[in-house]
Amino acid sequence: MSLLFDGATRERRNRWAALAALYLAMFMNILDVSVVNLALPSIRQGLGATDTQLEWVLVVYVLAFAAGLLPFGRFGDVVGRGRVFRWGVAGFTASSLTCGLAPDIGTLITARALQGLCAAMMVPQVLAIVHVIFPAEEKGKAIGLFGSISALGAVAGPLVGGVIVAADIFGLGWRPIFLINLPVGLISLAGALRFLPHIENESRVMPDWSGTFLFALAVLALVFPLVEGRQFGWPFWCFALMGLSAVLAVLFYRLQVQKARLGQAQLLPVLLTGDRVFVAGVAFVALFFSGLAGMFFMMALFLQAGLGLSPMTAGLILAPHPVGVILASAMTGRLGTRFQAARISLAMLAVFCGLVVVRLLVSDGLSASLLALPFLIVGLGTGTMIPALFQLVLSRVSGPDAGAGSGVLQAFQQIGMALGIAVQGQIFFQVLAAGRSEALYRDAAAAALLYPASSCFALAVLAVGLAFKFRSG
Repeated sequence: MSLLFDGATRERRNRWAALAALYLAMFMNILDVSVVNLALPSIRQGLGATDTQLEWVLVVYVLAFAAGLLPFGRFGDVVGRGRVFRWGVAGFTASSLTCGLAPDIGTLITARALQGLCAAMMVPQVLAIVHVIFPAEEKGKAIGLFGSISALGAVAGPLVGGVIVAADIFGLGWRPIFLINLPVGLISLAGALRFLPHIENESRVMPDWSGTFLFALAVLALVFPLVEGRQFGWPFWCFALMGLSAVLAVLFYRLQVQKARLGQAQLLPVLLTGDRVFVAGVAFVALFFSGLAGMFFMMALFLQAGLGLSPMTAGLILAPHPVGVILASAMTGRLGTRFQAARISLAMLAVFCGLVVVRLLVSDGLSASLLALPFLIVGLGTGTMIPALFQLVLSRVSGPDAGAGSGVLQAFQQIGMALGIAVQGQIFFQVLAAGRSEALYRDAAAAALLYPASSCFALAVLAVGLAFKFRSG
């Protein structure tokens, strides 16, 4: 009896130790995403990067992550989720080392692309492994910790990034924001090797690699000219690439239809594209996150390079946004699926109002510290809207397609982020072509903020209309 009890206790401890390894890798990924923004001015100074190259430091990571999410999720089913997770952590740690030691901006951008691919290997496996290794009575607590760890990483990002860059550890400047991943990644990898149990493969169906290739080419053909167009003076090939992107998107969809007819694995399940609510929800998410991601990329540069604030001060000004997201998510989480349309519409109005105030403060030359309050409002709106919207969209997906539906939503969220950084970067740097004075930085930021503000206004109008439609229906 004692031996059985000791065995059960040891198995339980191993489960939670494995969870710590899984969530440590998740925390590392989330922290890395938000930390890099604040290091951009230091990277530009240290490596002599151009404005366009700074955009690629962010965009290439997001694109690689988006392209890899769906196929690597399926790949985990085939070769083993624990194995793919360990490969991802090892690759992410190694590419972080390469980022931290990068001698030039080209090496940094290449290493960031590898980071994004390795993150796409890690992330889809985490919750899938949690669902398998935890019994029903412990699963709720384990998954609840996932949200807490994600929120902690989002809040810590601006603060940790500001502290590390401002501290200039050993005179390394921005490099420690990547090198800090080494001990974290190695601890996570050691924990995964020691405590993750063997998990039987769930599928023998290989991922849709041909669809992945077409999907990635279509997105790259759209984003590349948006990032590079201003630098080259918008030659004809930029518009030709955008047209090619549309052609590749059509070919990708036809390939998915063909695979569906043959009963083969699809990157984007065709059944999902027939649901107008699901498609509209995915577009809603992509447009919303394009506004937010581009704004924080631009604001990190504006606060430091434009207003001369320290990385730490800039991080403190931006931190209220993730704090607001956490508070609102906690407060509205108890509502479950109730009042979804009303929550989305009210939240979008709050985000729009917050962005309008941010733009007024920027353009009127007022103190940057005042930006903390509207960023908190934007965060509260975001934290209220996202859970309700994700629940509404994923409720349209049947059981067999639930994982694919969630993956599609996350992938297009990342694509929206890449597009937002590219578009707002174009607007911001176009204004700055006339000079780099504080007044021009304010004009550039105010111009770039028109994109997220107008996008959120359109989404708010759409959400309010849908809320009235649901209420009358």
